Amino acid sequence: MFTGFTDETVDFMWGIRFNNEKPWFEAHKETYLNSFYQPMRELGEELRDFLADKRPQYGLICKTTRIYRDARRLHGRGPYKDHLWFCVEQPSEQWTARPTFWFELGPEAWSCGMGYYMPRPLTMAKLRARIDRDPKTMETLTRKLARQKEFQLETEDYKRPRAAAPSPLLEPWYRMKSFSICHEEKLTEELFSREIVERLKKGFDFLLPYYDYFATLEGDPDPRDP
Repeated sequence: MFTGFTDETVDFMWGIRFNNEKPWFEAHKETYLNSFYQPMRELGEELRDFLADKRPQYGLICKTTRIYRDARRLHGRGPYKDHLWFCVEQPSEQWTARPTFWFELGPEAWSCGMGYYMPRPLTMAKLRARIDRDPKTMETLTRKLARQKEFQLETEDYKRPRAAAPSPLLEPWYRMKSFSICHEEKLTEELFSREIVERLKKGFDFLLPYYDYFATLEGDPDPRDP
């Protein structure tokens, strides 16, 4: 059971940021495993269980990232990350095509949310087609998002909109090629206790209707078909 991150967690993140090399990491590997990776994995599994109880039909799994960077993509950076995250998502051969819940912890801040990393263009075309068929459902979700303060919509947009939205309220969904409904803040005391578990459960519970909406897009008809 997750009981909270510790001062050692934070010390390790800062340590690896300024000592991003194998000898330092090997000397502090046990700290990494015990105070960073294992608590992150425990937190992820607990949130997966929470979400799976609410949505057993999705067969949700949890993936906790490792600290090792892809050697092919170092680009002058050290071989280790100074942050970790977990994702709760449906199993998929192409994981970027599915929406995911996530939590990330770094030396300066933590964040969480739900969204896509790199959805396929067809997925976003299906989104626009669904909104065209039923704009009211997404308008309701958009208004609900605007009424609260915990999460905000962040998007990566196409340079040119693919189509005209049914209403000004829905324009952001028509411009986007990927998105995240997310929250970020500086390190807080709740990270060091089970308070963060309850905070994330409450946040993910709010995001579940949005996840439902996007998780079912893959079953929609191809809008390119006549």
